[in-house]
Amino acid sequence: MRHFDEIYAIAAGRKGGAAALEALLPVPLPPEALAALPEHRWLAAFARHLFATGLSWTVIEAKWPGFEEAFRGFDPDACAMIAGERLDALVSDTRIVRHGAKIRAVQENAVLIRELRAEGGIGRVVADWPGTEYHKLVALLKARGSRLGGSTGPYALRTLGRDGWVLSKDVTARLVAEGVIDGPATSKSAMEKVQAAFNAWTAQSGRGLSQVSRILAASI
Repeated sequence: MRHFDEIYAIAAGRKGGAAALEALLPVPLPPEALAALPEHRWLAAFARHLFATGLSWTVIEAKWPGFEEAFRGFDPDACAMIAGERLDALVSDTRIVRHGAKIRAVQENAVLIRELRAEGGIGRVVADWPGTEYHKLVALLKARGSRLGGSTGPYALRTLGRDGWVLSKDVTARLVAEGVIDGPATSKSAMEKVQAAFNAWTAQSGRGLSQVSRILAASI
């Protein structure tokens, strides 16, 4: 596994120099700002990314005002009660993408957000999660959420400002090239190896997980 400085040099070379690379890097929110985000924005971010899976982002962006209306601002208490006639109405609602399983996933993720109130609230849980064990937060969303596995949950977290990695095609390719994993990280042991590599690179670089992840992607 290369030292992070070597990977950074590869990425900078591919992007036209260090300044150009730095301009691409995300800046996560401070933990307290992340913890203060309202519940409905977490649910909306999860919904936005899970509905976008397999579709063009332009479709989701064009319809998003309709999503906000149809799901009543993504209030978790309202969305947790989606069932019966209301579910049938959403499946037929032309303001949104009419995908029954994804609509049900919004309801199930609303339930998760309500459950996390007993653990301090989703914002507090996500903000306080140690970066050195980020893979366990990813696993929590996959296990307790709905359709938040793969890169869906991590992309939603990054959108909201949580510092973390995303196993995109390019990030995975760099991890394979460095001998960390031999293919997509689909097992618990592979995810532990990914986390260990990110921990090493963050220690070497002094950067957060999001920036390390983006630099890995830029190196491919």
